[in-house]
Amino acid sequence: MSLLPERVELKTPEQILVMRRSGLLLHRVHEMLSESIRPGITTNQLDSLAHQMIRDEGAVPNFLGYQGYPATLCISVNDVVVHGIPDDVPLEEGDIVSIDGGLIIDGWHSDSARTHIVGEPRSRADEELVRVTREALWAGIAALAAAQRVGDVSAAIEDFVGQEAGETLSHLEGFGGHGIGTAMHQAPDVMNYRTRSRGPKVRTGMCLAIEPMLIQGSGDWELEDDDWTVRATGGGRAAHSEHSTAVTDQGLLVLTEGDGGAAELARRGITAAPDPLAA
Repeated sequence: MSLLPERVELKTPEQILVMRRSGLLLHRVHEMLSESIRPGITTNQLDSLAHQMIRDEGAVPNFLGYQGYPATLCISVNDVVVHGIPDDVPLEEGDIVSIDGGLIIDGWHSDSARTHIVGEPRSRADEELVRVTREALWAGIAALAAAQRVGDVSAAIEDFVGQEAGETLSHLEGFGGHGIGTAMHQAPDVMNYRTRSRGPKVRTGMCLAIEPMLIQGSGDWELEDDDWTVRATGGGRAAHSEHSTAVTDQGLLVLTEGDGGAAELARRGITAAPDPLAA
């Protein structure tokens, strides 16, 4: 076994352009799903809608068949944190639904996740769970814009969650983000909390999928018998938010956001890289 760190794939501007095409289509898929979620629809129906749209656009869903995974999307409801398999159970008012998906265009991957509340929220705590998870993602993305090492992103996410939620929310231990490019999962790991290693140096051409996963209360979880579904066991519900990003020589580009991240980064005093697909 090699003790050397795993090589990080650095992308050229031309390759990042293709990844932006992949990410922008994935953004459109998420927008379509956001408009489709309602009480009574099933997660299988949402999965079918995403699959059809991806195929109609000439792309390939990268979750389907990955290590045997049986669907186009991971859809995790309420106390399922990640990797929920779509089924025929209708969604109900107040359900928390995390949708994680990805696709491939010309060999280049995208990956992103959003969490929704179906109809009206059941509690203020549920609203805060979804808000903090999304804002933690953007705290991590903003940190990447000036980061020296990948671990700076992890530290920013941990600090934000601690400041906003204290001990009311817990990280899903052992899970985190990752590099992305010619494969969906690549080096380096991008954890959502500090680790002993600060990770590799941030360099131009590095592309990272950043993805906080938070649970109400304790972070205890178990893997179900299907070897995919990760369910919280402490009585709380969960949320998941993710974007694929690219470090360019002109700044940071959020590959899976409609405007490339410009608006959210501007809120944090950061100028996003020019979008190569902008008219």
